[in-house]
Amino acid sequence: MNYNKYIIFEMLNIEELKNKAALIRKWSLISTTEVGSGHPTSCLSPVEITTILFEKYFNYDIKYPKNPNNDKLIFSKGHAAPLLYTLFALTGAFPLKELLNLRKYGSRLEGHPTPNFPYADAATGSLGQGLSIGAGMAYALKAQISNSKFQIANMPKVYVLLGDGECEEGQIYEAASFASYYNLNNLIAILDVNGLELRGKTMFGHDVKKYQNIFSSIGFKTLVIDGHDFYQIDDAFKDAINNKTEKPVMIIANTVKGKGVSFLEGREDLHGKPLSKEELEKALSELPVDEKIEKSPILFNLRKPQKKINSKRNLKTLAFEDKNSYNIGSEVSTREAFGDVLAAIGKLNKSVYSLDADVSNSTGVNKFKKELPDQFIQCFIAEQNMVGIAVGLSTQGKIPFAATFAAFLTRAFDQIRMSSISRANIKFVGSHAGVSIGEDGPSQMGLEDIAMFGTLPDSIVLHPSDAVSTAKLIPQLVLHVGISYLRTLRPKTPVLYDMDESFSIGGSKILKKSKIDLLTVVAAGITVHEALKAYDILKEKGIMIRVVDCYSIKPIDQKTLIKCISETKKNVIITVEDHFEHGGLGDFVLSALSKNGAIVEKMAVDHISRSGLKDELLADAGINAASIVKKVKQLIK
Repeated sequence: MNYNKYIIFEMLNIEELKNKAALIRKWSLISTTEVGSGHPTSCLSPVEITTILFEKYFNYDIKYPKNPNNDKLIFSKGHAAPLLYTLFALTGAFPLKELLNLRKYGSRLEGHPTPNFPYADAATGSLGQGLSIGAGMAYALKAQISNSKFQIANMPKVYVLLGDGECEEGQIYEAASFASYYNLNNLIAILDVNGLELRGKTMFGHDVKKYQNIFSSIGFKTLVIDGHDFYQIDDAFKDAINNKTEKPVMIIANTVKGKGVSFLEGREDLHGKPLSKEELEKALSELPVDEKIEKSPILFNLRKPQKKINSKRNLKTLAFEDKNSYNIGSEVSTREAFGDVLAAIGKLNKSVYSLDADVSNSTGVNKFKKELPDQFIQCFIAEQNMVGIAVGLSTQGKIPFAATFAAFLTRAFDQIRMSSISRANIKFVGSHAGVSIGEDGPSQMGLEDIAMFGTLPDSIVLHPSDAVSTAKLIPQLVLHVGISYLRTLRPKTPVLYDMDESFSIGGSKILKKSKIDLLTVVAAGITVHEALKAYDILKEKGIMIRVVDCYSIKPIDQKTLIKCISETKKNVIITVEDHFEHGGLGDFVLSALSKNGAIVEKMAVDHISRSGLKDELLADAGINAASIVKKVKQLIK
């Protein structure tokens, strides 16, 4: 729908709105000039849109930012953060003078929004990710009130401000397709088509028809407006909020970058460039504000939301009793055990969601999908969007498990690192890890995943070797708050532990030991079983070694490692892993023992593998039992 000719539903006080818009522009410019950095012109183009939003439509309890009934606002174009901060300052959330701390060390008003700013639910600034986060929020909100008496007009809305430049990112279309498929008609995206990006014109410039065709074809209700016309903006928001369709909404706003200041408007060379003091003074002279409005302590009196959503959460996961039984010696894949236990926990804790990227039959979550369809989300072959959806779910108190092949998570690392900055609570699960997957070949082998997740501050990385250790660790992941990663295996492995065995994040298990051990072999996942085979071979030759199952790679069990080197004859530890050497298990062990004078010999995959049988590929990588035996013999000489 185009709003070239609009119907005036009610008269607007245009002069007052113009004054409010001028004041917003004024503080966006002042704050960026004060710090000497930022993106002032990007803040100016959507000002009329956000003015109407905060003036009439945004329902928000400013004293309770985490109120689940609040409308949500995501600035996907995170570089327009000064605009976001100014809007909330003008609601009385905090003093205007705090805007002068923009981008300064210790300030919650960072260069791009993060949850340090209490009115930002997620971190943005890496372009293209905000629509996914918003879609995840909208999905969670709609799911919470499905089959209830609340209609779309009463449902909390999720507003996402997009830049046209970021629409060159493919994730935007992953998210749009997801929102259309799931009929997220509580999602209202606003596309700020100012036609410019960092180095000049955007791909489609001001061709709003092009954007309309794209998003209409995906399944959005599209509303094309002049983004500086208060009446058109007002009518578009009315239409979006009273959306009678099952479609998400895309308001496509034709705007001018730098709008409101004559010497900034439409300039291609000013992206990310604050005004000098002299330029600021000149700009402010073009932005007169009525004294009454400028001195008003609160510019926007936001309406508090009506109570709609019950926000109680079930966290009784410790009461979980695993009814699955795995017998020692039987062969069960850790991916299968993961799926069994997650389904059992999901029945107990309705906050637990399973997210799939079209590989549920391979990651083990088919059982969850079958038994808990309302807690299962098919994200299709779109891993980057899946991570964004998980972030959005997390902001609404859900506990998402995002599972796919370990190798495919690498394509979403930017999204994963941003989820860490968002302080999201997401459990990532990577199956088909290492060369042990066999015939599928190197494109499917996750060999970088431990390094990837290990780099994130406060992350957890677990790599269990059997069904029991997998089953015991998953409930602890549910209770842990933050980013965690569980690495699972494709092949079946023998069950090593009794069901009564206990496991903890940060722990390990000494599987073989004696008083005459020469050295220690530390392994994780598939290589634990290779180390045990090596132990039997060496024992027959009278060579005793200690074997440790280091199922928790981060945090690592430093205490046990130090104990091992103190109790073995040689101050040596061999690490064996089905992962590339850099950033893997060996590096975590080496770091843990860096002050203890231990010698750490790392056995890891050191070349690109190929298709073949599991045992052939473990041998080719030099991480099988025979290779361990050879390494031990070399070292004891």
